[in-house]
Amino acid sequence: MSNYIGKTIEELHELLVSKKVTPLELAKEVIEEIKRENTNAIETLAEKEALEFASSLNEVEEDNVFWGIPFVAKDNFATKDILTTASSDILKDYIPCFDATVIAKLKEKKAVLIAKTTLDELAMGGTGTTGHKGITYNPYDPTHTYKIGGSSCGSASIVAQGIVPFSLGSDTGDSVRKPASYAGLVGMKPSWGRISRYGLFPFAPSLDHVAYFTRTVKDAALVLNVLAGEDLSHDATSSINAVPDYLKDLEKSLNGKRIAYIKELNESIKDQPILDGMNKIKDIFVSLGASVEEVSIDLRLLAAIYPTYMIISCAEATSNNANLDGIKFGPRIGEEKTYQEVMMKARTAGFSELIKRRFVIGSYSLFKDNQEELFLRAQKIRRIVVNKVNEILSSYDAIVTPCGGIIRNPFISNDNISDKLDQGTMAIENHLAMGNFAGLPSISIPMGLDDGFPFDVNIMTKAFTESECFNIAYALESKLDLKNIYAKKVGE
Repeated sequence: MSNYIGKTIEELHELLVSKKVTPLELAKEVIEEIKRENTNAIETLAEKEALEFASSLNEVEEDNVFWGIPFVAKDNFATKDILTTASSDILKDYIPCFDATVIAKLKEKKAVLIAKTTLDELAMGGTGTTGHKGITYNPYDPTHTYKIGGSSCGSASIVAQGIVPFSLGSDTGDSVRKPASYAGLVGMKPSWGRISRYGLFPFAPSLDHVAYFTRTVKDAALVLNVLAGEDLSHDATSSINAVPDYLKDLEKSLNGKRIAYIKELNESIKDQPILDGMNKIKDIFVSLGASVEEVSIDLRLLAAIYPTYMIISCAEATSNNANLDGIKFGPRIGEEKTYQEVMMKARTAGFSELIKRRFVIGSYSLFKDNQEELFLRAQKIRRIVVNKVNEILSSYDAIVTPCGGIIRNPFISNDNISDKLDQGTMAIENHLAMGNFAGLPSISIPMGLDDGFPFDVNIMTKAFTESECFNIAYALESKLDLKNIYAKKVGE
């Protein structure tokens, strides 16, 4: 096993600065670990590019904590001259001529991109099963019985194996924070607009966030210090709010903080260890000087989050992916006589059944006769959810919830379908999308282990208060003894 498995950004930086390892040696070890990994987490191994870049890093940069640090990126971020497929056959040969802003920022900091990772096709899905290379597995489960979740499945798996200290993902409903829970990671989704989305393939732009995985809260703060900031020349929706130093308030006291628990979500938890974990965290908050109170959100409203998300996201995706037509992007199948045939053949062959279904839902929702009943109603429900969340946060510093109601999510379930669709299940398994509806910072951190399987708690705060989010998460992390866990370490 590599000498560098499970090291944090900080720990690797110390090794690099002290010259106990060079960027090239580190990149080579990471590449060898990736070649041995067996969760189907990699779309493209950028071996040549990574080794060339790492070999150019000869002058140690002591003040640059990302100098020589290896990372991986979800394959829906544009990477210049490196295959970028979004795990879809329609883009299986696409090589961008530019870097996404977040990739460019990390390159500028001399971080080394090692590979592009698998995802649910076009980032649509939450299972890690729909990419064109097949299922991505959870490294905590050698039997390959339980999901790691999606859509940022590959990025979660590589960090959960300890191979790299951080990875890029995207979060439209819970696509980083939910896999973070199944993989025992820190999953951070900042405020909408906090990180430029230039070069991130659009799914549903009003919900899409650049997000990322680490194994410690401090590493998460370090990553946001690099990625945050306006990028108006490329992304007009990027925020012009000043970027603070996210390390500055990490260790502030929680004395006097007010924390809200959502009563209906706690009552919908299925697995007892999660409920026990929430009770333990309540005691920790109190011991740290914070108060915890239950608030109520109508269960019908919580259960409406998922269908609302589906209507809005599918409608936006239908429009955003119209350019994947076999003309501007996508394959030519052959023997087409008209441009209509080019588009029909390319999209029929290039998209999976799941993507086609989502495009049908989106198109149907946008038909003139259906807009009032479906799309506009979904937007109204979104506004009601956002108003309720903001109302709670006007009285509390944070909303703390479990990431879901179950610890293990099997690929095949014999549960009765009516059980799956009850209001409590719909609410507990999909409520993280509140953070996307409202564009609020939201972080998931490990809360517990049950028979070797991790599960996370989620913290959400007001818009552009990422420092508050990190501060609360850091205080919890310091008391939970689950900092920097990864699959091999837990399995020992």
